[in-house]
Amino acid sequence: MLGIPTVTDRMLQQAIAQVLNPLFDPQFSEHSYDFRPKRRGHDAVRKARAFMKEGYRFVVDLDLEKFFDRVNHDRLMMKISEKVKDKKVLLLIRKYLQSGVMENGLVKPTTEGAPQGGLCKA
Repeated sequence: MLGIPTVTDRMLQQAIAQVLNPLFDPQFSEHSYDFRPKRRGHDAVRKARAFMKEGYRFVVDLDLEKFFDRVNHDRLMMKISEKVKDKKVLLLIRKYLQSGVMENGLVKPTTEGAPQGGLCKA
């Protein structure tokens, strides 16, 4: 589901992302490009071309379809809490996860998944 945060929520989410990105980004694969700080799709294409010049014949573009629609809140919060100890930040993240979505003019609670459309790429 698409989440459209208020201006205040967008500012808070960006502030949280700026603090959490340095904690989590180093754990990601060096070959992961999209939605990462200082990386973009064009960088991935450049890297793929470099691999082709080295003699590699295949490039894999992987997208985990529906991944963000099915994120388990409890598992995600458990993983985040391994690095984030501030209970207020954890509570705020949980509230964003469970903020709900609007369907046909009615707010529907979210029990799984992460809202998409909140933050722009860094």
